Amino acid sequence: MSIAHTAAEYMLSDALLPEPSGSRAKGLRLELPSDRVVKFVTVGLPLFLVSLAFAREFSMGTQISCFSPANFTGKQSAYVDTSCWDSLIHYEFDAAGNTTAKSLWTLKAFPYSLLLIAVAMYLPSLLWRYTAAPALNSDLLFIIDELDKSYNRSIRLVQHMVKVRQASTDPRLFWEEFEKARRERYFEFPLLERYLACKQRSHSLVGAYLLRNLLLLLLITATCLYLGFLHLRVFFQDEFSCSIKTGLLRDEPHVPDVIPCKLVFFSVFQLISLANGGVYVLLAPVVIYNMLQLLQWDKRLLSIYEMLPAFDLLSRKMLTCPLNDLNIILLFLQANISELKSFSRLNAVCALREVTSSPQHIDTVVDFMTLLAGLETSKPKHPACAAGAEGNPPPPSSEILEMKPTGEAKRSAGPKPSLPGSA
Repeated sequence: MSIAHTAAEYMLSDALLPEPSGSRAKGLRLELPSDRVVKFVTVGLPLFLVSLAFAREFSMGTQISCFSPANFTGKQSAYVDTSCWDSLIHYEFDAAGNTTAKSLWTLKAFPYSLLLIAVAMYLPSLLWRYTAAPALNSDLLFIIDELDKSYNRSIRLVQHMVKVRQASTDPRLFWEEFEKARRERYFEFPLLERYLACKQRSHSLVGAYLLRNLLLLLLITATCLYLGFLHLRVFFQDEFSCSIKTGLLRDEPHVPDVIPCKLVFFSVFQLISLANGGVYVLLAPVVIYNMLQLLQWDKRLLSIYEMLPAFDLLSRKMLTCPLNDLNIILLFLQANISELKSFSRLNAVCALREVTSSPQHIDTVVDFMTLLAGLETSKPKHPACAAGAEGNPPPPSSEILEMKPTGEAKRSAGPKPSLPGSA
C-alpha cells in the first residue's frame, strides 16, 4: 500500500464522528432561547417585586398612619391604625352630606396578586412542557442521531470507494459504476428526508407552540389591564377617611365620624406596578415575534445539510407552507446546534466548497471527501484521447489514474482541482 493510500485512509478515519458516550436527552433544550428569556422575566419579575414589597412591610412595621384626635391615648391610636388597616374603606361626603363608601382592599391584596400573576405566567410553560415537549424530545433525538449517522455513512462510503478503486483493474469500469450509482441514487439514505417531509403534514407541535404564546400574550394583556385599573382607581388614593364608629363605639360622642389616614407604602406599590407593567408591555412584541417567525422557513440548517446525499429538501423545493411541525423542529435544531456533532464539519466543508477553484461539480460531502482522498469526481478521459493529444502512445490502463498522480500521470490525467492553501 502506498503512502498516498495510507494518508487517505487516515484522513477519512479522522473525519468520522466518534460514537456518543452518553445520552443526548439530558442536554437537549426543549425551549427556544427567546422563550426561556420571556419565561424567566414574566415569572421572576413579579416574584422579585413582591419580595421587595414584603421586605418593606417587615422593615416598616405599620403600613398606615392615622391622625387620631389629641385626646386619644397611645393604645387608642394603635387601635385606630389597626381598625382602619383592616377595613380600608374610604368615606366621602357629597354636597348634601350623604356618605359614600369606597373599598381600598385591592391595595392590601396587591402583593398577593403579584404572586398569583407569577403563577399564572408559568402556566404556558407548564402546558408546553407536558403536552409538546415529550414528542419534541423524541423527534430531536431521532433527527440528530440520523443526521450524524448520515454523515458517518457518507464518510464510510468514501472509504469503501477508495478500497474498491484500489482493487479495480480497469478504472473506467469503476467510474462507470460510480456514475451509474449516482444516477440511480444508490448512495442516498432517504429515511431521514422522508421523516422530515412527513413532519410537514403534522401540526401538533406548532399548535401547542401557538397556544402557549397566545395564552402568554393573553395573560400579559390581562396583567397590564389589571395594573392600569389599579392606577386609575386606587393608586391615586394615598389618603382616605376612615370611620371607627362601629360596634361599641357607634354611640360614643367623643369619637369623630371620620379619621384621616395616610398609606405609607403607597409610593412603593406605585413603583412596583409601573415596573411590572412597563416590562410586560416591552415583552409583548417579543411574544408576537416568536409567533411570527413560524410564518417563514429557517433554511440555514437545511442549506448546510444539503451536503448529505439525498438531503435535498431545498433543492427539490419540497418545503410547503411553513406553519407545520417541521419548522418548529428546525428552530429547535438551531437551538441545539451543539448536540449536532456533524454540523461543524459540514459547515467547514461548505465553506471550503465555496472557495475551491475546482472545475468538477461538487454536490455532496461524498464528492468533496472523494476529491480530498485523491479520487477524481468525474470519469477520466479515454486513454487514447489523452495520449493522442501529446503524440505519445497510450499508457497502460493501470496507470490511467493513481490516487495521487505525479509527474507524467498528472499531465496525462489533465489538470487537478486545487484546494485553498495548496501550493
